[in-house]
Amino acid sequence: MSQPDRTGTTDSILSRRDALKVAGSVAGVIGTGIAAAPAVHAQNPSSDVIRVGLIGAGGRGTGALQQALSVPGSNVKLTAIGDAFGDRIDGALRAVEEMKDKLDVPEERRFQGIDAYKQVLDHCDLVILATPPGFRPFHFTEAVKAGKHVFMEKPVCVDSFGAQLCLTAAKMADEKKLKVVVGLQRRYDPRYRETVAKIREGIAGDIVGGQVYWNGAGIWYRNRQPNQSEMQFQVNNWYHFNWLSGDHVCEQHVHNIDVANWFLDKVPESAYGSGGKQNRIPGQPSEIYDHHCVNFVYPGGVRIASQCRQFPGGDGRVDEFFQGTKAQVRIGEISDYSGKVLWKYQGESPNPYQVEHDELQDAIRNDRPLNNAVYGTTSSFSACLARYATYSGKEVGFKQMMDLGIRTMPENMSWDAQPPVMPDKDGNYRIPMPADYKLA
Repeated sequence: MSQPDRTGTTDSILSRRDALKVAGSVAGVIGTGIAAAPAVHAQNPSSDVIRVGLIGAGGRGTGALQQALSVPGSNVKLTAIGDAFGDRIDGALRAVEEMKDKLDVPEERRFQGIDAYKQVLDHCDLVILATPPGFRPFHFTEAVKAGKHVFMEKPVCVDSFGAQLCLTAAKMADEKKLKVVVGLQRRYDPRYRETVAKIREGIAGDIVGGQVYWNGAGIWYRNRQPNQSEMQFQVNNWYHFNWLSGDHVCEQHVHNIDVANWFLDKVPESAYGSGGKQNRIPGQPSEIYDHHCVNFVYPGGVRIASQCRQFPGGDGRVDEFFQGTKAQVRIGEISDYSGKVLWKYQGESPNPYQVEHDELQDAIRNDRPLNNAVYGTTSSFSACLARYATYSGKEVGFKQMMDLGIRTMPENMSWDAQPPVMPDKDGNYRIPMPADYKLA
């Protein structure tokens, strides 16, 4: 295999012009959010070692690594690791130090810096992509070009430019017979799977509406460190910047929005809503909102009400509910409108975070078609659509926003480059407001 070019920067992989060229191919997959997977031939007999590379060694990357190395009976080794910050690498290796027989990561295969992903791809068969989400489309594209199987965390994009890249890479992955799993783990939870199966059987009738929630408390914040450049501060504190996280409606609430898309077997046509930032914590300037309320309209006039918030107090709620013409649906239970339970899940409850990796490695070894990248992208972009709606105060269409090819990632990426947003003289970041927010 030829070696990847090391001269470019993270975001020079594809230009805006290149991404817009793929817009035509996007239209073919928007309607269903499902990509057909071709039959494949076995590439890794069960006795072969699957070499795992980790790109992004923070909390979720470390968790995904632990799960990848814990697949029962799998001959797997960590052979390369990369992160923008060296302390993350050390922390991830400490977390798996008890799995010494599955570690083969000498110092020369521990890569630090924004371009560390390039080196990791040289030393693995399966790569875990767990950097801040803004990087995901570029890393996924390069991983597929390099012929790697992929586990990538959600969301897989934070804007329409990234969504276009991911849909193109998804098609390429099928052509190369690569396996791709996206960390929307509810799709790997048997309670959810069985609930969907019952809906498909018609027990609830036609789904005509629903509500999805991620309402909870606040999130972490990393204070600015001495001698830290603005770019280093933002990448290290990525959750609080839209170009890196897509706001929490995208980074976190995507799980619930994905469930709506899955249960309806559709993507929304449009979104309209409002949001804002109510809790401003002194010394913790942030660009993102702390609450969003959005109404999605799906084909056929189905409405899904979406809520997410991140501030203390009130009732926490992380769940999904749906109304059908015959019955109402909770995850794991369907009852008619008199309250009579028509079906209730009574099976086992394995850890869906682990099931993702079990099924991915099984697909690699046994040549089973598996590619989550299309629904991972359309659900991630549905969450982006919600952000576009709340920031602009306008009703926005899925296809309309996809076709705009909006890019938030800077063209040039280095520690001394200027990020897309900068603090004011008091160190605060401007919050997007409908009065002057531009969609393109």
